[in-house]
Amino acid sequence: MADLPAGLRDRLPAAWPAVALAFSAFMLATAHAFERFGGYAPCLLCLKQREVYWVAGAVALVGIGLLRLSKAQSLRPWLALLIAAIFLFGAGLAAYHAGVEWKWWPGPGACSGVGGSVSSLNMAGLLDGTLKVRPPACDAAAWRLLGLSMAGWNALASLAFAGLGALAWRWEGKSP
Repeated sequence: MADLPAGLRDRLPAAWPAVALAFSAFMLATAHAFERFGGYAPCLLCLKQREVYWVAGAVALVGIGLLRLSKAQSLRPWLALLIAAIFLFGAGLAAYHAGVEWKWWPGPGACSGVGGSVSSLNMAGLLDGTLKVRPPACDAAAWRLLGLSMAGWNALASLAFAGLGALAWRWEGKSP
C-alpha cells in the first residue's frame, strides 16, 4: 500500500459516497454524450448498464444525506460495501455485454436491434428510403478503443470503483 497517495487511506472512507456519486454522474454523462453527440444509439444491455449507475448514484446521494446525521455514522461501512457491490454487479453486467459483443455467448433475445423511435424530422427519409437506419444490437460493438468496446471499458471502470468501495469499507476500521 506504499504506492497509494498520501492521505488516501484516511480520506477515502469519508469521501467515498461523494466519489461514487461523481463517478456515476460522469459515467452517465459520458454515455449520454456518446449517444447525443456521437450518434451511438444504446442497445438494451447498454441501457441496463446505465441503470446500475442510476442506482449507485441514488444510493450514494441518500447515503450522503444520511451520513449528515450524527447517529447514522455507523452506517458508513455498510454504505461503502453496498455501493461497492452495486459497482461489482455493474462490472459483471458490462463484462457479460462485452462477451456478447465478442460472440463468446449469446445475448438476450430482445437485443436483436429492432425497435427504436422515429421523429417527424426523419420520417420523410424513412418513407422515401434515403435515410439509412441501423438499430443498435447488443452483439455489435459500435465503438472500440485499444480493442475494447464501451462495454469492456465500462467493465474495467466499474471493477476499479468496486475495488475502491471495498477499500473504503476495509479502511473504515471496522467490519460490519
